[in-house]
Amino acid sequence: MDLSIIGSGYVGLVTGACFAEIGHNVTCVDNDSRKIETLRAGKIPIYEPGLEELIHRNVAAKRLRFTCSTKEGVDNAQVVFIAVPTPPQSDGSVDLSFIEKVAREIAGVLTDYRVIVDKSTVPVKTGEKVAESIKRYNRHGAKFDVVSNPEFLREGCAVSDLMQPDRIVIGAESEYAVDLMKKVYEPFMAPILVTDVNSAELIKHAANSFLALKISYINAVSALCEASGADVEKVADGIGMDRRIGRNFLNAGIGYGGSCFPKDIAAFITISDQLGVPFPLLKEVQRINAAQKDRFLKTVRDTLWVLREKKIAVWGLTFKPNTDDVRCSVAIDLTGDMLREGAQVSVYDPKGMERARETGAIKGARFCESALETTEGAEALVVATEWPEFANVDLAAVRERMSTPIVFDGRNLFDPATMAKFGFRYHSIGRPPVKPM
Repeated sequence: MDLSIIGSGYVGLVTGACFAEIGHNVTCVDNDSRKIETLRAGKIPIYEPGLEELIHRNVAAKRLRFTCSTKEGVDNAQVVFIAVPTPPQSDGSVDLSFIEKVAREIAGVLTDYRVIVDKSTVPVKTGEKVAESIKRYNRHGAKFDVVSNPEFLREGCAVSDLMQPDRIVIGAESEYAVDLMKKVYEPFMAPILVTDVNSAELIKHAANSFLALKISYINAVSALCEASGADVEKVADGIGMDRRIGRNFLNAGIGYGGSCFPKDIAAFITISDQLGVPFPLLKEVQRINAAQKDRFLKTVRDTLWVLREKKIAVWGLTFKPNTDDVRCSVAIDLTGDMLREGAQVSVYDPKGMERARETGAIKGARFCESALETTEGAEALVVATEWPEFANVDLAAVRERMSTPIVFDGRNLFDPATMAKFGFRYHSIGRPPVKPM
């Protein structure tokens, strides 16, 4: 099939590349001419495992191309996907101006029938507004259908998530549009749930909020474990062995971050309030998440006493491993807090250094070339992101370089007994602290 993706960010670029990989002809559209020129030159503006190879292979096969022209994208596609940003606003609501702008642009160049698909995460009833906008600005009176097809991609494994999806949700009011969407996804061999548009839009926010709830739940349990001397890892294993619950998203840590969970939960709270059905449970999820970072920082303070002029190494800046995304990163927030208290912070991340610099949020930190370099003369080490590279580090070399071997593990990356064996004073989340053997 001939498809177009309007918006070439994380979602749009991965979606376009994967659609091309299974045989569709895909046109990726973006209004950022520099991004399009970068992509045409064979350079990938984001880090996502497997994505670069996928794009190069399908560009070479002439199944994937890039343009700044919405008209070109609409003219060359049976199905047009909208995958533009939907950033949060100060009140927690979603900024839909990019969606509205694209809807008007599509309407202006629409000359015959197209399926217009909302791939961006949007509040319920957005599909109705998109349809209204296209109808209002549709100069040629062309027919169209609006479909909701939410994405369920996790940064760091987005390619595999799209190529091997748990489910595909199609929200539509037209049988013809549903049939076309089923044809798009036929090669993926995944369960397809067909709903109305409003239900499909609600599914995305409800799913992300539930996953965030699981994270906040185990983080609340981790505080009980620390108070009682229990081990949150064992507790999570015991909970997760229940097939009704599962072990995924029951990893205690310093809290969730990223571009999805914080935004989607705030949006879902706002949506609920606007519909007259408040959702206080989600406000507690937000509170627990914020408190988790503060509780961890308190442990650092209580142990080191005063942070001013303390040399602290920080491993990890991205909000999770296997991505270069630092948006709403707890690691960045934590590093910023320590810098503001006068600590001398050295940082390293395998993929997120450049983007972390661009934010300006940790100005004053020393950016290092390796994890080991951060630990030279350090009085404490903070593990903020659970990169595999850190798990495989030479602990003896780390111990040798640090002036005082104190480790604060915000992601429970290491085994406490092993850390004690290597001579570290070790603090983690929801597990008893250990002292050197």
